[in-house]
Amino acid sequence: MVKVTLFTDGSSRGNPGPGGYGVVLLCPPHRREISAGFRLTTNNRMELLGVIVGLEALKYPGTEVTVYSDSRYVVDAVAKGWVFGWEKKGFAGKKNPDLWRRFLAVYRRHRVRFVWIKGHADTPENERCDRLAVAAAQSDRLAEDVGYSE
Repeated sequence: MVKVTLFTDGSSRGNPGPGGYGVVLLCPPHRREISAGFRLTTNNRMELLGVIVGLEALKYPGTEVTVYSDSRYVVDAVAKGWVFGWEKKGFAGKKNPDLWRRFLAVYRRHRVRFVWIKGHADTPENERCDRLAVAAAQSDRLAEDVGYSE
């Protein structure tokens, strides 16, 4: 059984504004860092997209994953089961349905557990994700967040 630790963070300058996500995947002895920035997005979209991209980077279905995130939006939506109720109602009235659908597709391929951690609390990998997200948001090459709408 493959076990992976996944740290994620999202950042946006303004809400909405330029934003980015950072991901650190750990499967000793391997380590992978992923980040990307977008011209116009929100912090919640970047928090969720970081988790999605991290899970999508996993090679083997059924991977046991522990996701560490400082996003209550993401962690509570999954851990408290809200997202499954939103899905049953077609995400009516909910923000970011494009990302939640994408999340659920990849979430169901693996065995995922979420752990909320306090942001900016000297957790080295979370701090690294934050630096990756901020740097991505400040990049000269920002992509369009095609799912974002005001």
